[in-house]
Amino acid sequence: MTNAAPVTSRLRAYFEFIAAIVYLFLARSVARHSASGLVSDALEPLLEQAMLAFLLFLGYAAFGMTFDRQKRPMREQGFPPRDGWQREVGLGIALGWGIAAACVLVMALFGGIAVALTLNPSAFAWLAADVAFFAVATLAEEIAFRGYGFQRFAQSVGPVAATLSFAALYAAVQATLPGASHASIAVSLAFGLVLTIAYLRTQALWVSWGLNFGWKASRALLFGLTVAGVNSHSPLIEGDPMGPFWVTGGGFGLDASWFAFLVLLLAIPVLYRATRDLDFLHNAPVLVPGGIPVDLDAAARRQHESAMGRAAPAAPSLVQIIPAQAPAGSNPTSAPGSIETTSQQ
Repeated sequence: MTNAAPVTSRLRAYFEFIAAIVYLFLARSVARHSASGLVSDALEPLLEQAMLAFLLFLGYAAFGMTFDRQKRPMREQGFPPRDGWQREVGLGIALGWGIAAACVLVMALFGGIAVALTLNPSAFAWLAADVAFFAVATLAEEIAFRGYGFQRFAQSVGPVAATLSFAALYAAVQATLPGASHASIAVSLAFGLVLTIAYLRTQALWVSWGLNFGWKASRALLFGLTVAGVNSHSPLIEGDPMGPFWVTGGGFGLDASWFAFLVLLLAIPVLYRATRDLDFLHNAPVLVPGGIPVDLDAAARRQHESAMGRAAPAAPSLVQIIPAQAPAGSNPTSAPGSIETTSQQ
């Protein structure tokens, strides 16, 4: 049976989720307007995403400390500084790169990719800026869609409903991009499911952040492909895919490819297997002792006595007083002042 306390807790978590969503759109607006005009047009997207990640992290940390009395908001938001977190990020990057590589391989088989290289020294400097852009942009996405807001909503409606709802929310946000289509909405929905499953399996955002970064940065920086309709991310390589729309995604890139949608769905069991150790380590239930204390030795002794009967008491020892030093010619057993102990069989 349920009582009023869990219902109150779920209702409070729901209102905290609403507040987190409102703050998300407010932070996006503030970051966009604050970055405008501060730097050059080429660096403005990097500054905007960095400011958004900072505002989200700081704001949700304040939410956690104020509303939920969180003492370690960084850990609670999904960034615990635990042993092996670097390997978790690397695992996510490998998975994201693998998904992108599978899509590019099929793209090359069914059509091809025309590649143009630019090896100017300045291009390598811009490459570092593009790497930083994808790092902070994917970080902001993870905080927004799998951080405090998702955790509050999961507490209110459960992890399954929260996973489906936030995947739909992520797809709805991506649908507002220019050139979005039904295929891009499906890809965003599947990708949101993959990222959220990565968080739930590890109880941290390290793997999902790496996976998000690997999926997007590898397509743009390694293959020179369009990411969500933008084809100006890579300063070194520019790829022009050729092939059917269901493979390439057209001008929107693999984010609108039905084949990418299929690959993302097939990546879910791969993700499950790759994170099984992390799932066991961080999702194993904590065993809490219950019941009443039991003296096992006393219980075993009572069981033995009930079956075998009580043991007969040992015969008492006889104490005989004899002299400490018998005089010559006397009987030592009859002299007083000494003690001799014998046992009677």
